This record gives sequence, C-alpha cells and structure tokens, in this order.
Amino acid sequence: MHSSALRRAVTTVALANLGYFGVEFAVALSIGSVSLFADSVDFLEDASVNLLILMALGWSARSRARVGMALAAILLAPAIATIWTAWQKFTVPVAPEPVALSLTGLGALVVNLSCALLLARFRHDGGSLTKAAFLSARNDAVANIAIVGAGLITAFFWRSAWPDLIVGVGIAIINADAAREVWTAARDEHRAAA
Repeated sequence: MHSSALRRAVTTVALANLGYFGVEFAVALSIGSVSLFADSVDFLEDASVNLLILMALGWSARSRARVGMALAAILLAPAIATIWTAWQKFTVPVAPEPVALSLTGLGALVVNLSCALLLARFRHDGGSLTKAAFLSARNDAVANIAIVGAGLITAFFWRSAWPDLIVGVGIAIINADAAREVWTAARDEHRAAA
C-alpha cells in the first residue's frame, strides 16, 4: 500500500492533472465551453486529491479515512462550479467552437486514460484514498468521451450550446456520484479503525 510504486504513480497523476488543467482551462475560456470548464476544474481537483493522497499514504488508517471524507467533499467542488457555469451559459446559449472542443476533449481523454491505467493496479490498496484517485480518473475518461461527442454533434448535426451544456451537467452528476462512493468507503474505513 505504501510502496514507492504507488507514490510514483500518485505523483505522476498529480502532475499530469495539474498540467492539463492549464491547457483545458485556457481553451474553455477562449471558446466558452461549459463541459471543458467543468473538466478543467476537475483536473485541478484531481491534482489536489492526488497530492493529498501522497501526503496521507503514511498516516494511520483512521487518519486516512478522515482524509477520504474530506476528499469526498472536494469531489463536489467541480459539480458546484459546473452548475454555476451551466446556469450562466443557459442564459446566453452560444455554441462553443466544435473542433477546439473535440480536440481538447481528446487530449483530456489521453491524459485521464493514462492516469486511470496507472492507478488501476492500486485501486483496491490504500482504501478510500486510492479508490478516490482511481474513480476520479476513470470518471474523467468517461466525461472526456462525452466532451468529444458533444464537439462532434455540435460540428456536424446540431450547432447549439445544448450538447456542451448537457455534457457539463453530466460531468457534475458523475462527480457527485464519485463523492458519494468515496464518502461511503471512507466512513466504513473510519468505523473499522475506531
């Protein structure tokens, strides 16, 4: 659980997420995309989660469970930010540039699949902490596929803000569900350690 391999994996994932946050956030602002904004905030949250995991790996099971509960709350932050951004976009429904949306979503998919594959072998070790990191990367990869799809739909079938808005709200729902799963695992760990 506390192996150097896990530490390296978590460090790599944190740095990859931090790097792509900057890319995706800049593109989201330049094309006015709700789904890219939601995903960029999620990249920043994932970097924070993995840094917290890295710090907490040597702690007691009870302390790690407490951090897991905190991580569940952190996982809700992108959902809240997305709902706010979606509301603003709903009032001015302008479609984002579809090629930039799809290409940026594709880049995010590569980053998140790489992170999920890197964390997959540790997802059952380390309790709620590594579960949080794996679930986050896995869910983000699913969200990225939806972002690419929204860009393609916008480009070829329906020039509207709706595909982007729908995906953005879907990302918020996925993050809320991941927060619930991590909270449940952390609560169970805390009870077991007590």
